[in-house]
Amino acid sequence: MNSPAPQPMKQLALDIGLAPVPTLENFVPVGNEAALDHLRLWVGNPQRSPVPTLLWGEGGSGKTHLLRAVREAVREHGAPVGWMDASTHDPADFDERWEAVLLDDVHLYTATQQAAAFNWFVNAQNPAHGSARWVLATSDRPPADLLLREDLRTRLGWGHVYQLRALGESERRSVLRRAADERGVFLGDEVMDFMLTRFSRDLSSLMLLLERLDGYALRTQRAITIPLIRSMLEDE
Repeated sequence: MNSPAPQPMKQLALDIGLAPVPTLENFVPVGNEAALDHLRLWVGNPQRSPVPTLLWGEGGSGKTHLLRAVREAVREHGAPVGWMDASTHDPADFDERWEAVLLDDVHLYTATQQAAAFNWFVNAQNPAHGSARWVLATSDRPPADLLLREDLRTRLGWGHVYQLRALGESERRSVLRRAADERGVFLGDEVMDFMLTRFSRDLSSLMLLLERLDGYALRTQRAITIPLIRSMLEDE
């Protein structure tokens, strides 16, 4: 009699449970230092410039992480922000209280969302009261290639534009290996393969996974192996 096939691990649920709160501090900036420095300068400067910024790059390059990190940083100072992504089906009207307007994945916007984004952009840059607000947007391509209404597309491209680069496989492994070495943790190749294929591949999530594995291995006095990872996930 044949044994039943092993059940696949629930990757999506695990990814949600392991996802850290995005911050500028837990973003791994390899290759994207200029963009991170720009965002840190804006967030940390009370006299910040209202010139809009667009971050573009392929999936996994960290665009949404950085946008959410800026949202968290502004909120920590007690200021609300306007946020829109492709899931915002009924965008709100522009709010004068917003400190910034954050537009995620603009390349996915519907006609309704594009109209709202244009309205937010114009009101942010030329508000009825107070000084101009910052607009920070993300997309998967440079502004010249965005298939958006022309008045929105040109406005998204006239300020600061940064291309974000996703790490290659060897770079991702190198960063993860270096982080493990700094902790005094040995990650075998099979463990590394398991982590990179079964979990979210963005580095912030992988770093949090490494931190939890290190803590679990210390508590259980065991080396980090695939069975240990499975055991930790079952316990959690």
